[in-house]
Amino acid sequence: MKKINSQPLSKALSDFFDVNDGLKIKLAEHRAVKGWHEVLGEGVSKYTNNVYFKRNVLYVHLTSSVLRAELLLNKEGLIEKINEYAEIPVIRDIVLR
Repeated sequence: MKKINSQPLSKALSDFFDVNDGLKIKLAEHRAVKGWHEVLGEGVSKYTNNVYFKRNVLYVHLTSSVLRAELLLNKEGLIEKINEYAEIPVIRDIVLR
């Protein structure tokens, strides 16, 4: 017997996240934190102690001052790439400590 209201699970989840914007934003924030490691790769990740997201700002604790200075020069590009990875522009600024 075929169901009348059947739809693929991906479509149902997409509809659910479209209705619940708060959940969609929280998921994008989580992807932004994960995106730091994915976008910048293993070389930067080994110098990264802590990455967290708070009020549209991504906070990153680094152990290398040389790497911190280099990343500060490319901050706008990093914000753009990580927002692209998160699929929603959730990052307004990055604070490197």
